[in-house]
Order: sequence, then structure tokens, then C-alpha cells
Amino acid sequence: MDQLIELYRKLLLRTDLSFQRSLGSVIRWDHRMIGIMGARGVGKTTLVLQYIKQQYQGKENKALYVSLDHLWFASHSVLDLADDFSKSGGELLVLDEVHKYPNWSQELKNIFDFYPDLKVIFTGSSLLEILNSRGDLSRRALVYQMAGLSFREFLRLETGKEFSQLTLEAILENHTQEALSILAEIKPLEYFPSYLRLGYYPFCREFGDLIDQQVRAVVNLILEVELPQLRKFDIAYVSKMKQLLGIIADSVPFIPNVSKLSEKIGINRTTLLTYFHYLAESKLTSNLFSDTQGISLLQKPEKLYLENTNLAYALGRNVNEGNLRETFFLNQLSQAHQVTLPKKGDFWVDQRWLFEVGGKNKSLSGPIESGYFMASDGIEVGNQNKIPLWLFGFLY
Repeated sequence: MDQLIELYRKLLLRTDLSFQRSLGSVIRWDHRMIGIMGARGVGKTTLVLQYIKQQYQGKENKALYVSLDHLWFASHSVLDLADDFSKSGGELLVLDEVHKYPNWSQELKNIFDFYPDLKVIFTGSSLLEILNSRGDLSRRALVYQMAGLSFREFLRLETGKEFSQLTLEAILENHTQEALSILAEIKPLEYFPSYLRLGYYPFCREFGDLIDQQVRAVVNLILEVELPQLRKFDIAYVSKMKQLLGIIADSVPFIPNVSKLSEKIGINRTTLLTYFHYLAESKLTSNLFSDTQGISLLQKPEKLYLENTNLAYALGRNVNEGNLRETFFLNQLSQAHQVTLPKKGDFWVDQRWLFEVGGKNKSLSGPIESGYFMASDGIEVGNQNKIPLWLFGFLY
């Protein structure tokens, strides 16, 4: 345990507080058990270390951060750690990468039930099933989903300027004034291409020109480690899935022909549809359906997008501009809204609003009417039903 404490202290010492994610102000940190789920690389570890550094300053011994992929857990249990830490006066136990530990849900349940004075925060892959876990943590833990940086957060990281989060209703009803207030501070279009290229993952500054290499490393870890571990994904098909992701990146956007893809990749239709579902669960893709009611594992998505635009640049060879715009819109909207494929237009949001996405010269294909909007790239300020695409990056 001394080795774990030493590593925790070193990590805490290196934790920077200068930039913090907006999710930190949403989480109810006083709850006894908190889960933070998200794709690899979105900043879960940094978030919890920042919380410890701020809230346990001067009493760092009352908190302990451990990663469950550490070799120490090959011969020790999480329950034993919790017992020793609680007896030594510990108050907060942070368990990172819980999906790397075989019996995580049962032992977390036991900690919650038998150590009422110990608060637990755990983080894990977006593939983790809290509701269906053996320990049934859904009644004990408050679980939050963590996404990558929004365009709003990226602007704060780049400029140091703080901008308010906007609701979708505020954007639709008052987008001109909202855009003008932001333009008084910065020129969003100066930063928007950089965000699409490298701004979704918080490690963008750390890796600089090597960002594509790091994003590909994230993809490899998901395909080669997390999916085989958590979804029994056949590692023999990893190269084919990488090829598929590259095709999606360069498409306009990608409309899957399951029969042809199945034949080309060399796996049966049922397995391919299952893998579509797994790719979306792991936050590598976004699957767009015409209706999200009663979606089954084997339902074919109408369109396939990469989960974020940084993936497109890292995996594609000739990234399509129209695809990038739609990928950005879908990514930012889907964090808090239901997005489906409409009969006309590009996106149907919360079954209330219809959107088309395009460049500055594109107009709505139908008449301007209530609830029908154009999200336009390349404009600073919109007019009537025409809204700047970048403004939808202020939703979280």
C-alpha cells in the first residue's frame, strides 16, 4: 500500500489546476459513491485528481487515488485496500480504470454497504455497464458521462476567456445576440478549424504535432484491449474495423451497405451489426437511426459518423468537409439531446427541431418555417433560421 500512496502523491504534485472541465461544477461531489464514465483520453483521471488537490489540500492523507491496472492488485483486493484505508482514517478513495479489475462491481457494492464513512469515486470505460453489473450499483452510485472538450471549453483552454454555457433553446431563440456577445471577446472562426482538427481531446496541447499519433493510439487501445475485454470483440477483426473507421472518415457521410461490407470484411451480417453497436458504445462512432425507440442490437444504422472530428483527421486520408460539419454538429448536440435521422434535412433533434448543416452559401432545401434551421459553417453571425455552426459548440 505504501507504493500506491507514493505514486498517488507524485501524481497529485504534477496535477495542474489552471484548466478545469465544466463537468466538475455539475457533479454532486458530496454523494457517497460517484462514477465517471467516458471514452479513453477525455480527461477522467485529471478531473478526479484536480478534485482531490482542491478539496483535500493540507489533508492529502485523507484521500487516496489508485489505478486498478496497477500490478499491486494482482495479489491484493480493492476491498482489502478499502478496509486498510478506512481503518487508517481515510475519507475518500478514488478508483481509476475500474474496468481493469475483474470483480469491480461486487467489491464496490461491499465498500458502499460496509464502510459508510468512506466516500468512493470510480472511473471507467464508456463500455462499462453499471445498470447490469453484478453488484447493481445503479441504486448506489451517481454516474456521470464525460465527453471530450466542447468548442466552448477549447476556447477557454486556448484564450483563457470564460464563456457561459448555452441551452439549445437560447441558441434557437436568440442566436444573433449570443453570437455578437461572443464576438465582442474573440473571433470564433479563428479557432474553429483548430478545434475540428485537434481540440476534442484535452491532451491536444501536450502532444502538439503528434496529436494524430496519440489519437490513433487511443483508437488502438479501445479496439485491441477494451472491446475484447468488455465485449468479447474478436481481435482478428481489428484491422478491418480500422479500415471501416477510415472509410467513415472520408465519406459524405457514410451510409452502410451491410451486405457488401459483410462480404468485403469477411464477417457475417449479424456480427457486423453487433460490431457497429460496440463501436458506438466505445465512442469511436455515432450511429444515426431514423427512430431511437426500441433500437435492437442488430438494427442497421441509417448513417455512420465518427464520434468526433479529431478521429476523422487521425484516421482518414481525404477528410470530407461536409462530413466534418455534420460530425461536429452531431457530437455537440448528442451530449444532452436525442438526435435522429429525419425524412428531410440532416438531423431531427428531440423530435422538435429539424436541422440542415452546410457551408455559408447553402440554404434550406424547404421553406423557412418554425422549427426548421440551417447550421451554417463559415459565418460569424446568423439571421432568422440561419445559425452559425460554431455556436452549437457552446452547449456544454
